[in-house]
Amino acid sequence: MTLFGTAGIRGDVREAVDPELALAVGRAAARHAVTTDDSGSSPSFALGIDGRETSEGLAAAAAAGLASGGAEVEQIGRVPTPTLAFASRGRRGVMITASHNPPTDNGIKLFHDGVEYDGEAESRVEELVAADPAPGNWDEWGSIRDGSVLDAYRGAVVDYLTERFPEAIQALAGQRVAVDCGNGVAGLATPQILGALGATPVALNANVDGSFPARESKPTPESLTGLRRLVAADEQIAIGIGHDGDGDRLAVVDPDGDVVHEDTVLAVIAERYVRDSAAGDPVVVTTPNASGRIDERVAAAGGRTERIALGLLHEGIARERAAGGDDTAVVFAAEPWKHVHPAFGGWIDAIVSAALIAALAAEAGGIERLTADVVERPYRKENVPCPDAAKTAAMRRVEAALPERFESTAVDTEYGIRVELAGGGWVLVRPSGTEPYLRIYAEADAVDEVVTTARGVVEGAVEAA
Repeated sequence: MTLFGTAGIRGDVREAVDPELALAVGRAAARHAVTTDDSGSSPSFALGIDGRETSEGLAAAAAAGLASGGAEVEQIGRVPTPTLAFASRGRRGVMITASHNPPTDNGIKLFHDGVEYDGEAESRVEELVAADPAPGNWDEWGSIRDGSVLDAYRGAVVDYLTERFPEAIQALAGQRVAVDCGNGVAGLATPQILGALGATPVALNANVDGSFPARESKPTPESLTGLRRLVAADEQIAIGIGHDGDGDRLAVVDPDGDVVHEDTVLAVIAERYVRDSAAGDPVVVTTPNASGRIDERVAAAGGRTERIALGLLHEGIARERAAGGDDTAVVFAAEPWKHVHPAFGGWIDAIVSAALIAALAAEAGGIERLTADVVERPYRKENVPCPDAAKTAAMRRVEAALPERFESTAVDTEYGIRVELAGGGWVLVRPSGTEPYLRIYAEADAVDEVVTTARGVVEGAVEAA
């Protein structure tokens, strides 16, 4: 049984993530907590939902599973995923969401003390789901109560940004910031936080509607056409922000209505965290598919970049903290579109990022000035079909053949095959964790030539496998 992908459990609500599964995962998560927590008291879970039509029903099933497994449950209602993560500090959490997936889907994410479950914990929950544990005795069941943490979360974000970036927040005052929430639950947080910080939010599609009538939930250049037109047409709007359905990713739009590359956004935030850090060894954790522009800006600010597999930012943070000395600090962690602000919390939080990038842009005199020093080489992504059963054999062949086709300075095989090119840039091949593809990423001046060469290698490897 394989339930968990790189971002929790997701799937169609009729074929995969149905109430029976939510009940089973809730009970398994409670049983897992009972056996691993040593406090002697019943484990406590916060339970949140996004705005999908099916989330309330799945949450009811998950709550029943948690309570019958011996957990105390606080239902905190419709909230962004970062808010649920915030609520899980000092306890555990369950978020019912499929993030940016279509409305036919839903999903389940598990948290412990503000961090998503690691692979070991997810595997143990999967084992318990497969074992189908019976409910506890009548006197072992936990209770279910209602609660609210949204106001506390919004206040904590405002306090964090005000204290950490006071000059940038002062510059944000009076700035008009357009926010397209895509009918997702970020509409309950980002506009309100921007307003509390002194900006003037211009909210689009901020009403929560689980059918996502305004646009598809994933914020892309194609789905954000309304936001882009608005920002380009209104000279008073300084910057645009687009969110996904649950508020854990964002896109940034400049005054011309163009979407700023996600790695450029990552690079300028990472650079600022490094420059502001008092640590002698400030570290930024990112993923193998992230641009070299991040490494360049982090190095220019006096820090270093380390990489971890997609979906494992929290494990990368833990690894660097364990390996580093007293002067090492993980100041930022991110993969494209998803950001972790360790000084605020260990979870992915695009709501913090939305307010922060708006403030940094205001302080710099505009998003164009903020990103002016970022060197953007051509970047491409492609998928090569590959059956799941053939991925391991195909990747072995790619590992042997890909470095031979390029003049390289280094080859990293820890998270796929990443070849650093002698003329600058890089190419990465890795297996998708959720779909039948091998994915190719490349960044180089001659990116089309690099991708064509890499695709030939990958297609040959798949055919031979």
